[in-house]
Amino acid sequence: MFDGMNFGDMGKMLEGLQEQAQKMQAELASREYTVKTGGGMVKVTINGAGEVIDIDIDDSLLEDKPSLQILLIAACNDAIKMVEDAKKQSAMNIFGGINPFAAR
Repeated sequence: MFDGMNFGDMGKMLEGLQEQAQKMQAELASREYTVKTGGGMVKVTINGAGEVIDIDIDDSLLEDKPSLQILLIAACNDAIKMVEDAKKQSAMNIFGGINPFAAR
């Protein structure tokens, strides 16, 4: 099962992957993702760490609490999905699109 494997080389490879993952995480955390819902009436900005950093609400929604709640939930969920997708894409780039854990 382990014939021909050089564990020293594998350790070096794993260290390199760990460094790349840390760089990717720092880069993603510095990015900002903005989502608009309700024709731009609600705008949510989230950073790559998944933290909401800004919310902009059109004044006309302040009298319509149910609509405001729906649009805020939708915008936050969409923004979180954008961050998750960016993380997945970055991880795939590290591995070159190949799953290193796939069965051979």
